[in-house]
Amino acid sequence: MVGRLFKDPHEKWFEDFELGDCMITRGRTVDIGDITSFAGLTGDHYQLHTDAAFMEKGRFGQRIAHGPLTFSLAVGLVGGSGFYGDAIVALVEITGLKATKPVFPGDTINVAAEVKALEASGTKYGTIAVSYTVNNQNGEEVMTFLQTMLAKRRSTEG
Repeated sequence: MVGRLFKDPHEKWFEDFELGDCMITRGRTVDIGDITSFAGLTGDHYQLHTDAAFMEKGRFGQRIAHGPLTFSLAVGLVGGSGFYGDAIVALVEITGLKATKPVFPGDTINVAAEVKALEASGTKYGTIAVSYTVNNQNGEEVMTFLQTMLAKRRSTEG
């Protein structure tokens, strides 16, 4: 075997992150099945998401994805990208969540994630704050938020 071996997910620690680290995920197309499944899972069958005839006459002219669905897909895209490796041990908080444009069935979203803050909070863990900017296939911002997570630190014992 030649080169470095990476496990899935690869080993990563709080100390491996730096302010300004960023990545852009691959795209993920949101289809009507995603919206219908999310409505069934959450019980949120509000007309904006489930009533095509009603929405044809509405502000957007068609159904839109739930905001929490867009949020969930964004978290999944970054988490599944390998950006965090196996460093994250818990969610601390989500702040500043803002839906800036609707996501329609057929839209493809991706996420730009950037490390905004790092705080070593002890010998075992540190917090990492990452800004998420969700964009559609036209490069238009559809959602932003800041996610703060607890990450394991390298052992200083030895």
